[in-house]
Amino acid sequence: MKTTRRMKRMSRNRAGVAKMNLTSLMDVFTILVFFLLVNSGTPEVLETPKDLVLPESVVEAKPRETVVIFIGTENVVVQGEPVATIESIASMREGEIGPIIDRLALLEERIIGSSTKHVAGSQEITVLADRSIPFDVIRKVMSTCTSQGYSRISLAVIQKGQPVDPAAGQVAQL
Repeated sequence: MKTTRRMKRMSRNRAGVAKMNLTSLMDVFTILVFFLLVNSGTPEVLETPKDLVLPESVVEAKPRETVVIFIGTENVVVQGEPVATIESIASMREGEIGPIIDRLALLEERIIGSSTKHVAGSQEITVLADRSIPFDVIRKVMSTCTSQGYSRISLAVIQKGQPVDPAAGQVAQL
């Protein structure tokens, strides 16, 4: 088979391997990684134990990262560690709850990293209490936290939609 000038020219041009410019592709992936790193660190939902039933309320502010106290049907848990039972707190007279004081002091001593330092330094506590717990027990836990310098105490609730006023056809403001 005879080779023509066109075939020779095409074979010369095909000899070089096409090279990809990866710079723009790497820029896109770098921006994507930074975007994911910045947006992955915001806590929006508190994990509640399965046996804990929270009261419902209309919530306007998102939760912040704080020290968390679970008041379940049987135990009181501070940052994942059980410290007291509901019966022992209910039977106490007025005063501070010693195991909660000890656990809060231990948390302040064990500050590692900037996020933990921010949580401990905020002097803020979020209380997740079961709906069936008497308020007297919750009050004793909150007064113990206040006596230890935690000035901002938040009660966690399940967010529900805002009630609709059927007569006005608008969302009622609470």
